[in-house]
Amino acid sequence: MKVIVLPCDGIGPEIVAASVEVLSAADARFKLGVTYDYDSVGFDSLKAHGTTLRQEVLAKAKTYDGIILGTQSHADYPAPEKGGRNVSAGFRIGLDLYANIRPARTRPFLPSNLREGKSMDLVIMREATEGFYPDRNMSRGWGEMMPSPDMALSVRKITRHCSERIARRAFELAMTRRKKVTAIHKANSFHMTDGLFLEAVRHVAKDYPEVALDDLLVDASTAHLVREPERFDVLVATNFYGDILSDLASELSGGLGLAGSVMASDELCCAQAQHGSAPTIAGKDIANPTSMILSVAMMVRWIGDKTRHSRMQQAGDAMSAAVDKVLANAATRTRDIGGTMGCKAFAEAVAKAL
Repeated sequence: MKVIVLPCDGIGPEIVAASVEVLSAADARFKLGVTYDYDSVGFDSLKAHGTTLRQEVLAKAKTYDGIILGTQSHADYPAPEKGGRNVSAGFRIGLDLYANIRPARTRPFLPSNLREGKSMDLVIMREATEGFYPDRNMSRGWGEMMPSPDMALSVRKITRHCSERIARRAFELAMTRRKKVTAIHKANSFHMTDGLFLEAVRHVAKDYPEVALDDLLVDASTAHLVREPERFDVLVATNFYGDILSDLASELSGGLGLAGSVMASDELCCAQAQHGSAPTIAGKDIANPTSMILSVAMMVRWIGDKTRHSRMQQAGDAMSAAVDKVLANAATRTRDIGGTMGCKAFAEAVAKAL
């Protein structure tokens, strides 16, 4: 298994190193034959090459089995014309990583932000290549404009093709879980765009008669996530809604630092933590690498499923189980969740548990 490693900004290098340590332990146990190549993106790339994301990095990434991408400090980048390219968006568009898969689950041994007695085990399947984001809804140019200093406009793009393929991934996933898909939309206001998305989801649903489909307005879904999270299995959503709901679900289940995330095309998978780059704690060995480690575990499992490689499937599952085993012990948690361990020590504990 060939992996390209891109540490990126803030705490990215620390949590990526932690995830590589755990993956290396999985490699030793399951004989995966993992090889690593490193390259720069983000501020390191900007300093060395004048851009946060070089086109040759994207081209090279296509030749690997998996990508490990660290966190980016996109809000601090210069303007795109000055080299400040959105790294995550560049990968999603450049490599057609249209499926942003974001699970959120409570753990009985960790506190959550849900009401007492409530639990959560769901996956948000977020379309990541179109929608309201202005850098991915035009073939040329930008999806936002200001006709005058006092007026700003934004263009949204929704296509049947992208809606159907993210819906299909959602139904495929639901078939391996509790066989329920909830489509998130606002078709009562966005009649054409969300209407098209909902129509596409319903069309795909016909191919999966064993899966129950319902739909919710995006505003109502936030209330249901808080009040009755157990009703959800797989949620499928357009880019903007999925981005917001996945942060909400992860925070409710215990925190963004505890939730994995991958971006996938039909051929390639990229592991990237759900949370941001946290530059204020970078280099202090206090970051929680759980999200990054779980993201890499998801990537390994994705590659195993795609290639029908049983040892990779087992390795991905074992990495996740090792994280839970370490988190279950209050003495081996990072300080953000009540422990005292640093980033490196936590990774060592997970690798040992594995």
